[in-house]
Amino acid sequence: MILATLCVSHSALKSPPPAASWRESSQSKMRKSILYNQNFFKDQRLVELIVRRLNIGPNDFVYEIGPGRGMITRELAKTAGKVVAVEIDPRLCLPLQAEFAANPQVKIINADWLNYRVPESNYKVFANIPFNLTAKIVNRLVTDRKFMEAFLVVQKEAAEKFTGTPKSTQWSVLNQPWFELQILYRFKRVDFFPRPSVKIVLLKISRRQKALVKAKDKGDYYRLVLQGFNNWRRLSRELKFPLHVRPGDLTFPQWLGIFKFHLTHK
Repeated sequence: MILATLCVSHSALKSPPPAASWRESSQSKMRKSILYNQNFFKDQRLVELIVRRLNIGPNDFVYEIGPGRGMITRELAKTAGKVVAVEIDPRLCLPLQAEFAANPQVKIINADWLNYRVPESNYKVFANIPFNLTAKIVNRLVTDRKFMEAFLVVQKEAAEKFTGTPKSTQWSVLNQPWFELQILYRFKRVDFFPRPSVKIVLLKISRRQKALVKAKDKGDYYRLVLQGFNNWRRLSRELKFPLHVRPGDLTFPQWLGIFKFHLTHK
């Protein structure tokens, strides 16, 4: 089993502190990394429970974004074939380098996930990321043909936007022909340090084995959905929907049905 850990930083530190001193001041450094708006898991037992729920096995190449103190990294390494962990805070990277320095199966490198060039192989993702980066990272994943599956620790409000619950969103309708999205787990605020002010969930995004819209029809599908959300009055008249119905009131299966009707009548 190979664990390759990538840590992301904006600049290198001149004199890395030893691992022992980092552990003694871990709470202080975690407080400093609030500038990244990141929340860290507190309970190793919860981490073990979460990883057991993931669809990750020895044949999987997994990227971990935001490993923090490495709690998830250590558990992923027990199940995944390869793991690449990406951390933007150099103060959190350095102790991971010290921890895995003597392990030939572990490699720690500084890079930025959003700028990092992903190798040409299928991969999965686990991410505990700053909430202000959620949309950028998710959009990068769903536009990468090598991306297969992700497990993301995100704000509940963002997860509902991506899954289209309780109401459909433009993003959810645009992407659901190719991806299945669901909330796997609802965390308690006390599960993290610092304690978040918002509700946090574990979001799963999986590429469908068979797309629900053919590749040749993708452009038509996008145009229909964008027209529907941005010029709903016109589309609703054409489809003879009641005036009180809004784009978000339609479920994804209903949108898919509208598109299939559109294909046969265009």
